[in-house]
Amino acid sequence: MLRMKRDELAKAAQVAVATLADFEAGKRAPHPRTLAAIRSALEAAGVEFVPENGGGAGVRLKTAEVKE
Repeated sequence: MLRMKRDELAKAAQVAVATLADFEAGKRAPHPRTLAAIRSALEAAGVEFVPENGGGAGVRLKTAEVKE
């Protein structure tokens, strides 16, 4: 979706690459502050988190604002 590499996300979220790998592999669960940092990094990169709306929670890319 973003074509962001794990090391780029780790740097943006200020977490170790190994930490992200462990989360992805299910080896450990993130602390709330780490999860918030990852989410903030993804949002800064253009991801929008969509809340539960009957069809399930999800993500999408933010749309560019159209200037008139």
